[in-house]
Amino acid sequence: MIPYKHEPFTDFTKKENEQALLEGFKTIEGYLGQDYPLIIGGERIMTEDKLVSFNPANKEETIGRVSKASRDLAEKAMNVADETFNTWRKMKPEFRADVLFKAAAIVRRRKHEFSALLVKEAGKPWHEADADTAEGIDFLEYYARQMLQLKEGMHVESRPGEYNQFHYIPLGVGVVISPWNFAFAIMAGTTAAALVTGNTVLLKPASTTPVVAYKFIEVLEEAGMPAGVVNFIPGSGSEIGDYIVDHPRTRFVSFTGSREVGTRIYERAAIVNEGQIWLKRVIAEMGGKDTIVVDNDADLDLAAEAIVKSAFGFSGQKCSACSRAVIHEDVYDEVVERVEKLAKETTYGDPIDNQSFTGPVIDQASYDKIMSYIEIGKEEGRLVAGGVGDDSKGFFVAPTVFADLAPDARLMQEEIFGPVVGITKAKDFDEAIEIANNTDYGLTGAVITNNREHIEQAREDFHVGNLYFNRGCTGAIVGYHPFGGFNMSGTDSKAGGPDYLQLHMQGKTTSEML
Repeated sequence: MIPYKHEPFTDFTKKENEQALLEGFKTIEGYLGQDYPLIIGGERIMTEDKLVSFNPANKEETIGRVSKASRDLAEKAMNVADETFNTWRKMKPEFRADVLFKAAAIVRRRKHEFSALLVKEAGKPWHEADADTAEGIDFLEYYARQMLQLKEGMHVESRPGEYNQFHYIPLGVGVVISPWNFAFAIMAGTTAAALVTGNTVLLKPASTTPVVAYKFIEVLEEAGMPAGVVNFIPGSGSEIGDYIVDHPRTRFVSFTGSREVGTRIYERAAIVNEGQIWLKRVIAEMGGKDTIVVDNDADLDLAAEAIVKSAFGFSGQKCSACSRAVIHEDVYDEVVERVEKLAKETTYGDPIDNQSFTGPVIDQASYDKIMSYIEIGKEEGRLVAGGVGDDSKGFFVAPTVFADLAPDARLMQEEIFGPVVGITKAKDFDEAIEIANNTDYGLTGAVITNNREHIEQAREDFHVGNLYFNRGCTGAIVGYHPFGGFNMSGTDSKAGGPDYLQLHMQGKTTSEML
């Protein structure tokens, strides 16, 4: 094995680190509000129609105006990617890996610039933005190392007079549709996995965070990525999304986002279009309704802290966020009381101020949806903390806690994707696990307990892709916690894990008679 350590997080209590991020803000202020082109085959193409990226904490501040791809330009990008695949697939894996190693080094040098951009464009607090950038670096280096391990293929047996080999070969043109909530890490990771395995890419970044994706393509170019390997084509789903998913030359789709869009992609990708000679693969991560279970034999301070930090980190806008807590009746009142206290102490506001633990939600549609769920919560349960919002300058929702909910309440079943957590009571541990599994999703979960038998029971019966004991349910680290979920959380593709790259390749057996 090639040794691997994840990128360390920055300690902003140290004055020099605080100053470094402030310098990052100065850097990005030099290019805020610029116009950005598409990048197709290395060619910059400016279009009249633009996606306007703004700061969700201050909607009057424009981050950038990014050109939108039309269907004609999407078709041009597909043709370029299809043609480039013929040469890129034959490049040595070492060459492709070196592009990622160099890109990681460039991002590491510009780490605080990228983090500052994430604070502005995605509304991330300092520590969340720093973790996002660090995870992007981790994906680049981890997948590069994985490719160097996989380049020789896997051992298969040979017989006397016969020499057999098993190798992986790339698939073709991949469509990468990345999300806004990890606007750097997931965008960079899904793109890097596709290109290091020898595929070419059409990258359609989230419409709310396209500038950071553009900056990443510049990094790849500086790192030596040939023109045409990754083509940058932002645009609306209705204009180009279906078109590139349906395209007969699309070989696979890598998607991170909502259940509604993910299931639509899965359905459309299953159709064999005219001229298509393969079955398309879909790699999908689609969200969650994640639960922290608190046993009666638990550290209650740890439980309350795990719930609050997992629910309100980045305003609950993580597919892994805790949106449900199931608490044993013996300790229910005490835990709710501690959660209430911590939630009311949780600071929120413009994330450019490092005193804000959490910032805005991403846009008006998200704000409106979350506030509508808060109104539903007032009917279904007891409002313990928060419950208010303000969208006059940015899109701010107070960290919100509802207690005394029924397990089948809408707040306990539907993905809200905001700083709202619902709490329900269980009579014993068996019922707590039963309630935790009572969801269409199966991404992350956590159990707070000192009971070893209950830990083992949950290990077997709590049906999620990432299960954590005696900690929160967010914060998977590349190479340490391979990430992906069950059921409607997606295809359980385990990003940042040892079998992720193989999803972008196919096995080829050769047998030679000697």
